[in-house]
Amino acid sequence: KLDVLEDVDVPSRRVLITGATGLLGRAVFKEFNENNWNAVGCGYRRAQPRFEQINLLDSIAVHDIIHDFQPHVIVHCAAERRPDVVESQPDAASQLNVAASANLAKEAAGVGAFLIYISTDYVFDGTSPPYKETDVPNPLNLYGKTKLEGEKAVLENNEETAVLRIPVLYGEVERLEESAVTVMFDKVQFSNKSANMDHWQQRFPTNVKDVAAVCRQLAEKRMLDPSIKGTFHWSGNEQMTKYEMACAIADAFNLPSSHLRPITDSPVVGALRPKNAQLDCSKLEMLGIGQRTPFRAGIRESLWPFLVDKRWRQTVFH
Repeated sequence: KLDVLEDVDVPSRRVLITGATGLLGRAVFKEFNENNWNAVGCGYRRAQPRFEQINLLDSIAVHDIIHDFQPHVIVHCAAERRPDVVESQPDAASQLNVAASANLAKEAAGVGAFLIYISTDYVFDGTSPPYKETDVPNPLNLYGKTKLEGEKAVLENNEETAVLRIPVLYGEVERLEESAVTVMFDKVQFSNKSANMDHWQQRFPTNVKDVAAVCRQLAEKRMLDPSIKGTFHWSGNEQMTKYEMACAIADAFNLPSSHLRPITDSPVVGALRPKNAQLDCSKLEMLGIGQRTPFRAGIRESLWPFLVDKRWRQTVFH
Protein backbone atom coordinates (compact mmCIF):
# COMPACT_ATOMS: atom_id res chain seq x y z
CA LYS A 1 0.00 0.00 0.00
CA LEU A 2 1.23 3.51 -0.85
CA ASP A 3 -0.57 5.29 2.01
CA VAL A 4 2.81 5.80 3.73
CA LEU A 5 3.78 8.37 1.09
CA GLU A 6 1.07 10.76 2.23
CA ASP A 7 3.07 11.50 5.37
CA VAL A 8 6.22 12.42 3.42
CA ASP A 9 6.41 16.20 3.24
CA VAL A 10 7.52 17.34 -0.21
CA PRO A 11 8.90 20.89 0.03
CA SER A 12 6.75 23.45 -1.77
CA ARG A 13 9.69 25.39 -3.25
CA ARG A 14 10.80 23.84 -6.54
CA VAL A 15 14.19 24.21 -8.21
CA LEU A 16 15.40 22.76 -11.52
CA ILE A 17 19.16 22.31 -11.99
CA THR A 18 20.76 21.82 -15.41
CA GLY A 19 24.16 20.16 -15.59
CA ALA A 20 23.27 18.36 -12.35
CA THR A 21 25.67 15.51 -13.15
CA GLY A 22 28.63 17.90 -13.38
CA LEU A 23 30.98 19.07 -10.63
CA LEU A 24 29.05 22.26 -9.82
CA GLY A 25 25.60 20.87 -10.59
CA ARG A 26 25.99 17.97 -8.14
CA ALA A 27 26.84 20.42 -5.34
CA VAL A 28 23.96 22.75 -6.28
CA PHE A 29 21.49 19.84 -6.34
CA LYS A 30 22.70 18.64 -2.93
CA GLU A 31 22.58 22.14 -1.38
CA PHE A 32 18.96 22.78 -2.40
CA ASN A 33 17.88 19.21 -1.70
CA GLU A 34 19.27 19.32 1.86
CA ASN A 35 17.70 22.72 2.58
CA ASN A 36 14.00 22.08 2.12
CA TRP A 37 13.71 22.57 -1.64
CA ASN A 38 12.13 20.09 -4.04
CA ALA A 39 15.08 19.75 -6.43
CA VAL A 40 15.04 18.11 -9.86
CA GLY A 41 18.35 17.68 -11.66
CA CYS A 42 18.92 17.35 -15.41
CA GLY A 43 21.95 15.74 -16.95
CA TYR A 44 22.81 14.43 -20.35
CA ARG A 45 26.04 12.49 -20.95
CA ARG A 46 26.32 11.32 -17.35
CA ALA A 47 22.61 11.16 -16.49
CA GLN A 48 21.93 8.70 -13.67
CA PRO A 49 18.61 7.34 -12.44
CA ARG A 50 18.18 10.16 -9.92
CA PHE A 51 18.45 12.80 -12.66
CA GLU A 52 16.28 13.54 -15.68
CA GLN A 53 18.07 12.99 -18.99
CA ILE A 54 17.45 16.12 -21.04
CA ASN A 55 19.29 17.32 -24.13
CA LEU A 56 19.21 21.10 -23.63
CA LEU A 57 19.40 21.55 -27.42
CA ASP A 58 15.99 19.80 -27.67
CA SER A 59 13.70 22.77 -27.09
CA ILE A 60 10.57 20.59 -26.85
CA ALA A 61 12.07 18.42 -24.10
CA VAL A 62 13.15 21.59 -22.25
CA HIS A 63 9.68 23.12 -22.62
CA ASP A 64 8.02 19.93 -21.36
CA ILE A 65 10.10 19.46 -18.20
CA ILE A 66 9.72 23.14 -17.24
CA HIS A 67 5.97 23.07 -17.80
CA ASP A 68 5.52 19.74 -16.01
CA PHE A 69 7.63 20.66 -12.97
CA GLN A 70 6.78 24.39 -12.80
CA PRO A 71 9.98 25.38 -10.96
CA HIS A 72 10.23 28.61 -8.97
CA VAL A 73 13.98 28.70 -9.66
CA ILE A 74 16.21 27.29 -12.43
CA VAL A 75 19.97 27.08 -11.90
CA HIS A 76 21.69 26.70 -15.27
CA CYS A 77 25.04 24.97 -14.62
CA ALA A 78 25.31 23.08 -17.92
CA ALA A 79 27.99 24.42 -20.26
CA GLU A 80 30.98 23.47 -22.36
CA ARG A 81 33.60 24.78 -19.94
CA ARG A 82 36.85 23.38 -21.41
CA PRO A 83 38.47 26.33 -23.23
CA ASP A 84 40.40 24.07 -25.63
CA VAL A 85 37.26 22.07 -26.54
CA VAL A 86 35.38 25.33 -27.22
CA GLU A 87 38.15 26.45 -29.60
CA SER A 88 38.12 23.11 -31.46
CA GLN A 89 34.29 22.74 -31.62
CA PRO A 90 33.03 26.34 -31.73
CA ASP A 91 29.58 25.59 -33.18
CA ALA A 92 28.67 22.90 -30.65
CA ALA A 93 29.96 25.10 -27.81
CA SER A 94 27.93 28.07 -29.01
CA GLN A 95 24.80 25.90 -29.26
CA LEU A 96 25.11 24.86 -25.61
CA ASN A 97 26.57 28.04 -24.08
CA VAL A 98 24.43 30.54 -26.02
CA ALA A 99 21.43 29.06 -27.88
CA ALA A 100 20.37 26.62 -25.14
CA SER A 101 20.78 29.35 -22.50
CA ALA A 102 18.59 31.78 -24.49
CA ASN A 103 15.90 29.11 -24.88
CA LEU A 104 16.03 28.27 -21.16
CA ALA A 105 15.59 31.97 -20.31
CA LYS A 106 12.50 32.16 -22.55
CA GLU A 107 11.01 29.04 -20.98
CA ALA A 108 11.79 30.33 -17.48
CA ALA A 109 9.95 33.56 -18.30
CA GLY A 110 7.00 31.50 -19.53
CA VAL A 111 6.44 29.95 -16.09
CA GLY A 112 7.68 32.94 -14.05
CA ALA A 113 10.78 31.10 -12.83
CA PHE A 114 13.85 32.92 -11.52
CA LEU A 115 16.84 31.86 -13.66
CA ILE A 116 20.40 31.80 -12.32
CA TYR A 117 22.82 31.60 -15.25
CA ILE A 118 26.31 30.48 -14.24
CA SER A 119 29.03 32.46 -16.00
CA THR A 120 32.77 32.96 -15.63
CA ASP A 121 35.64 35.30 -14.72
CA TYR A 122 36.90 34.59 -18.27
CA VAL A 123 34.54 37.30 -19.61
CA PHE A 124 37.34 39.69 -18.48
CA ASP A 125 40.77 40.15 -20.05
CA GLY A 126 42.59 40.11 -16.71
CA THR A 127 44.55 43.32 -17.23
CA SER A 128 42.98 45.50 -14.49
CA PRO A 129 41.64 43.49 -11.54
CA PRO A 130 39.62 43.32 -9.40
CA TYR A 131 36.48 43.38 -11.56
CA LYS A 132 33.11 44.68 -10.44
CA GLU A 133 29.81 43.59 -12.06
CA THR A 134 29.68 46.97 -13.85
CA ASP A 135 33.15 46.65 -15.45
CA VAL A 136 33.25 46.19 -19.21
CA PRO A 137 33.93 42.57 -20.26
CA ASN A 138 36.57 41.77 -22.86
CA PRO A 139 36.98 38.00 -23.20
CA LEU A 140 40.31 36.78 -24.59
CA ASN A 141 39.18 33.33 -25.72
CA LEU A 142 36.17 31.75 -27.37
CA TYR A 143 35.03 30.14 -24.09
CA GLY A 144 34.77 33.59 -22.47
CA LYS A 145 33.09 34.96 -25.61
CA THR A 146 30.42 32.22 -25.71
CA LYS A 147 29.67 32.61 -21.99
CA LEU A 148 29.40 36.41 -22.40
CA GLU A 149 27.06 35.93 -25.39
CA GLY A 150 25.09 33.55 -23.17
CA GLU A 151 24.82 36.27 -20.49
CA LYS A 152 23.48 38.77 -23.03
CA ALA A 153 21.09 36.18 -24.47
CA VAL A 154 19.55 35.25 -21.09
CA LEU A 155 19.17 38.89 -20.02
CA GLU A 156 17.56 39.80 -23.37
CA ASN A 157 15.10 36.91 -23.16
CA ASN A 158 14.28 37.31 -19.47
CA GLU A 159 15.06 40.48 -17.53
CA GLU A 160 14.31 38.63 -14.28
CA THR A 161 17.53 36.61 -14.63
CA ALA A 162 20.57 36.58 -12.35
CA VAL A 163 23.98 36.07 -13.96
CA LEU A 164 26.47 34.60 -11.47
CA ARG A 165 30.10 34.87 -12.55
CA ILE A 166 32.53 32.52 -10.81
CA PRO A 167 36.21 31.56 -11.27
CA VAL A 168 38.02 28.20 -11.38
CA LEU A 169 36.14 25.53 -9.42
CA TYR A 170 37.12 22.49 -7.39
CA GLY A 171 35.28 20.11 -5.09
CA GLU A 172 34.45 16.46 -4.57
CA VAL A 173 35.33 15.17 -8.03
CA GLU A 174 34.37 11.82 -9.59
CA ARG A 175 37.62 11.91 -11.61
CA LEU A 176 40.63 14.18 -11.06
CA GLU A 177 40.22 15.63 -14.60
CA GLU A 178 36.86 17.09 -13.61
CA SER A 179 38.50 20.22 -12.19
CA ALA A 180 41.50 22.26 -13.35
CA VAL A 181 42.57 22.34 -9.68
CA THR A 182 42.27 18.63 -8.78
CA VAL A 183 43.80 17.49 -12.10
CA MET A 184 47.20 18.52 -10.67
CA PHE A 185 47.08 15.92 -7.89
CA ASP A 186 48.91 13.20 -9.84
CA LYS A 187 51.79 15.57 -10.64
CA VAL A 188 51.93 16.48 -6.95
CA GLN A 189 51.90 12.85 -5.76
CA PHE A 190 54.47 11.42 -8.15
CA SER A 191 57.42 13.27 -6.64
CA ASN A 192 59.98 11.05 -8.40
CA LYS A 193 59.34 13.10 -11.56
CA SER A 194 59.80 16.87 -11.75
CA ALA A 195 56.73 18.76 -13.01
CA ASN A 196 56.44 22.21 -14.57
CA MET A 197 53.56 24.25 -13.14
CA ASP A 198 52.22 27.59 -14.37
CA HIS A 199 53.25 30.41 -12.03
CA TRP A 200 51.94 33.25 -14.24
CA GLN A 201 48.13 33.20 -14.19
CA GLN A 202 46.60 34.38 -10.92
CA ARG A 203 43.62 32.22 -9.95
CA PHE A 204 41.09 32.18 -7.11
CA PRO A 205 40.13 28.53 -6.58
CA THR A 206 36.51 28.33 -5.46
CA ASN A 207 34.77 25.41 -3.78
CA VAL A 208 31.58 24.25 -5.54
CA LYS A 209 29.88 23.87 -2.13
CA ASP A 210 30.35 27.61 -1.59
CA VAL A 211 28.95 28.48 -5.02
CA ALA A 212 26.00 26.16 -4.32
CA ALA A 213 25.32 27.96 -1.03
CA VAL A 214 25.44 31.31 -2.86
CA CYS A 215 22.93 30.03 -5.45
CA ARG A 216 20.54 28.91 -2.72
CA GLN A 217 20.92 32.13 -0.71
CA LEU A 218 20.33 34.17 -3.89
CA ALA A 219 17.23 32.09 -4.73
CA GLU A 220 15.82 32.42 -1.22
CA LYS A 221 16.44 36.18 -1.12
CA ARG A 222 14.79 36.50 -4.54
CA MET A 223 11.65 34.69 -3.29
CA LEU A 224 11.22 37.59 -0.82
CA ASP A 225 12.64 40.42 -2.94
CA PRO A 226 11.96 40.71 -6.71
CA SER A 227 14.73 43.33 -7.09
CA ILE A 228 17.29 40.49 -6.91
CA LYS A 229 18.38 40.20 -10.56
CA GLY A 230 21.20 41.25 -12.87
CA THR A 231 24.87 40.36 -12.59
CA PHE A 232 26.69 39.08 -9.50
CA HIS A 233 30.24 37.91 -8.75
CA TRP A 234 31.35 35.17 -6.37
CA SER A 235 34.87 33.90 -5.75
CA GLY A 236 37.21 32.36 -3.24
CA ASN A 237 39.56 34.97 -1.74
CA GLU A 238 42.87 33.08 -1.78
CA GLN A 239 44.97 34.20 -4.76
CA MET A 240 47.18 31.41 -6.14
CA THR A 241 48.93 30.38 -9.32
CA LYS A 242 48.69 26.72 -10.35
CA TYR A 243 52.19 26.29 -8.90
CA GLU A 244 51.04 27.73 -5.56
CA MET A 245 47.91 25.55 -5.60
CA ALA A 246 50.07 22.48 -6.23
CA CYS A 247 52.33 23.44 -3.31
CA ALA A 248 49.30 24.00 -1.07
CA ILE A 249 47.90 20.59 -2.10
CA ALA A 250 51.27 18.96 -1.31
CA ASP A 251 51.32 20.72 2.06
CA ALA A 252 47.74 19.68 2.85
CA PHE A 253 48.78 16.01 2.50
CA ASN A 254 52.30 16.36 3.97
CA LEU A 255 53.80 15.53 0.57
CA PRO A 256 57.06 16.96 -0.82
CA SER A 257 56.84 19.84 -3.31
CA SER A 258 60.53 20.16 -4.27
CA HIS A 259 59.87 18.38 -7.58
CA LEU A 260 57.41 21.11 -8.67
CA ARG A 261 58.91 23.80 -10.91
CA PRO A 262 57.33 27.27 -11.24
CA ILE A 263 57.07 28.56 -14.84
CA THR A 264 56.65 32.35 -14.88
CA ASP A 265 56.28 32.91 -18.67
CA SER A 266 52.80 33.41 -20.09
CA PRO A 267 51.58 30.13 -21.64
CA VAL A 268 52.03 29.67 -25.40
CA VAL A 269 49.81 26.66 -26.16
CA GLY A 270 46.01 26.44 -26.16
CA ALA A 271 43.38 29.13 -25.69
CA LEU A 272 44.51 32.56 -24.43
CA ARG A 273 43.88 33.05 -20.72
CA PRO A 274 43.54 36.24 -18.64
CA LYS A 275 46.47 36.98 -16.30
CA ASN A 276 44.34 38.06 -13.33
CA ALA A 277 40.54 38.18 -13.65
CA GLN A 278 39.92 38.59 -9.89
CA LEU A 279 36.21 39.15 -9.18
CA ASP A 280 35.09 41.80 -6.69
CA CYS A 281 32.33 40.12 -4.63
CA SER A 282 31.26 43.10 -2.51
CA LYS A 283 27.79 43.32 -4.12
CA LEU A 284 26.79 39.85 -2.85
CA GLU A 285 28.62 40.39 0.45
CA MET A 286 26.58 43.56 1.05
CA LEU A 287 23.41 41.50 0.56
CA GLY A 288 24.69 39.18 3.30
CA ILE A 289 25.23 36.38 0.78
CA GLY A 290 28.33 34.21 0.68
CA GLN A 291 30.33 31.29 2.04
CA ARG A 292 34.06 30.57 1.79
CA THR A 293 35.79 27.29 2.60
CA PRO A 294 39.54 27.72 3.24
CA PHE A 295 41.45 26.17 0.32
CA ARG A 296 43.47 23.65 2.33
CA ALA A 297 40.42 22.30 4.14
CA GLY A 298 38.38 22.14 0.94
CA ILE A 299 41.13 20.50 -1.08
CA ARG A 300 41.82 17.89 1.62
CA GLU A 301 38.14 16.93 1.67
CA SER A 302 38.07 16.76 -2.15
CA LEU A 303 41.29 14.86 -2.78
CA TRP A 304 41.86 12.35 -0.01
CA PRO A 305 40.04 9.53 -1.88
CA PHE A 306 42.65 9.93 -4.66
CA LEU A 307 45.64 9.71 -2.35
CA VAL A 308 47.93 6.88 -3.49
CA ASP A 309 50.01 6.61 -0.29
CA LYS A 310 47.53 5.09 2.15
CA ARG A 311 49.83 5.58 5.16
CA TRP A 312 48.64 9.18 5.27
CA ARG A 313 45.11 8.05 6.12
CA GLN A 314 46.30 6.47 9.36
CA THR A 315 47.99 9.71 10.44
CA VAL A 316 44.72 11.61 9.95
CA PHE A 317 42.03 9.18 10.98
CA HIS A 318 43.70 7.17 13.77
